[in-house]
Amino acid sequence: MLTYEECLAMSDLTEGEINAIAEHEHMDPMIAMALGQYLITHDDDVKIKRIIMDDIKHAHRMGNYAHERVLRSVLQHFIQTHPEHGSGKQTHAA
Repeated sequence: MLTYEECLAMSDLTEGEINAIAEHEHMDPMIAMALGQYLITHDDDVKIKRIIMDDIKHAHRMGNYAHERVLRSVLQHFIQTHPEHGSGKQTHAA
């Protein structure tokens, strides 16, 4: 059986991106990793970008500005590492 760390090493996503998906979808990070990997391999990077942006908006509404900053960094990294799909119209939230 593969560990979380082994799966993470094989994933096209970072731990922060996986955690953002898990937070948004209210699921275990291992399941979020599988979902994220599915979306990446099926050219739905835009969905992941939207998930992260939704998380940023939620953190802002809750006044959790430290988490918002972390998520903004996650979003920026995602856009930089997936430029063909991650650079859509809106690159910031709030």
